Amino acid sequence: MDDFRLPAHTFLNTIVRAPEAALADLVDQHVSDDCQWDVSHPINTLRGPNQVLDGFFRPLRQAFTRLQRRDEIFIGGSNRRDVGGRWVASVTHYLGNFDAPFLRLPPSNHLVLLRAGEFYRIEDGKITMARIILDIPDLMRQAGYSPFPFSYGLETLFPGPATHDGVLPTGGIELGEQSLDIIEGMLADLHKFDPTTFSSTNQTGAHGYWNEDMLWYGPGGIGSNYLWEGFVKDHREGFLRAFPDRKGGNHFCRIGDGDYAAISGWPSMTMTFQGDYLGVKGDGRPLTLRVMDFYRCADGKIMENWVMLDYTELMAQMGVDIIGQAKAAAAA
Repeated sequence: MDDFRLPAHTFLNTIVRAPEAALADLVDQHVSDDCQWDVSHPINTLRGPNQVLDGFFRPLRQAFTRLQRRDEIFIGGSNRRDVGGRWVASVTHYLGNFDAPFLRLPPSNHLVLLRAGEFYRIEDGKITMARIILDIPDLMRQAGYSPFPFSYGLETLFPGPATHDGVLPTGGIELGEQSLDIIEGMLADLHKFDPTTFSSTNQTGAHGYWNEDMLWYGPGGIGSNYLWEGFVKDHREGFLRAFPDRKGGNHFCRIGDGDYAAISGWPSMTMTFQGDYLGVKGDGRPLTLRVMDFYRCADGKIMENWVMLDYTELMAQMGVDIIGQAKAAAAA
């Protein structure tokens, strides 16, 4: 049986280095004429192969000299959500020397690794829908103009899975369904939390969803942390103090593949801004948040979790233009 993941994987890794003259044909071969390509703010929605090429791939290639793509996770499966379809999902880095402006951001003229979370719907061998979060705040940090006054956790490069088997895993559909079952069970219990300890039932311990040595890798501004206690201290407590009424789970895609699973909502969360967050004062305004989560499971537990959040768009909803601020600072 053909592996439906392979054409998309090959295309995405080819187009970043292909000659300029080949780009239009590549996109026409692999992207449907009526595709919708949703990217994190400020790119947002692109439609059709020409907009995808001019609004996404060309800007990346022009900004980052000798662009490379380095996948850490690339999985595929049938979508459990009502949207349906077969999807592939990836955690990747776009690597190159940041030598020209990107989304109005001034270049650093140094190596950067722009991390991305990506979901693609595949029909008849072509991409018909895409959802992509670029970690713009972390790119800004690497370029020397961090948009936030502090980070809750460790700011570092996203590592690949400890098992080094996240790209086109071979565990099969049945194991993928089991991995997704674990994630869905965890999410069902995660919503309710103790307002004093910020913990939720069934998350840890002998019968909990998370391994004792869990690793949680977060986007720019949150950073990464180790163990459940680190996750609560370096992410969950600050987030829930700011957004205590947050409601998640509005996902368009949930897939499992071997030991891996991936979920995403566009947006996933709705909430009100009740407490200060990343240096911005809470003012009660309603907010939404685009979310992507990628998981590795083993022996019935979650071992690692890679998280992409569209914080450029979230900050814009808060009234903060982090890209504009960086451009003004560089010009001063």
